[in-house]
Amino acid sequence: MKRDLLFILGKLTSLMDENRLAMLARQHGIRQKRDDGGIAKTLTAFIRRADEGNLSRLLVEAAILLAASRTNVATVLRDAASTYTVDTDAITAKVKQEFAAKSKARLAKKPASKPTPAEVKKTA
Repeated sequence: MKRDLLFILGKLTSLMDENRLAMLARQHGIRQKRDDGGIAKTLTAFIRRADEGNLSRLLVEAAILLAASRTNVATVLRDAASTYTVDTDAITAKVKQEFAAKSKARLAKKPASKPTPAEVKKTA
């Protein structure tokens, strides 16, 4: 079974571009070393050492990323979310709250602007 998963993952990852491979690697905590020769080589080494459970998870994620790169991204992700019963509305609300909090924090951090020397001379 592991050999079959390795074969399928090898074929899927060979079809993916560098950005999609980086997304897949980041999802599993894989970091690219500077001298290693690219994320593809690092991900391939991780895949060879992974157990069947991780390989199955990688296979599903790689299939979703590959399908998203080939067709309408929103449709593929919506279908995947409904298949795996992910509450997208709750995630959307949480993300909107986080962005609102960040924008409020940015506005609160802006200090009052100091008058320029020209403005000081005009008032004096």
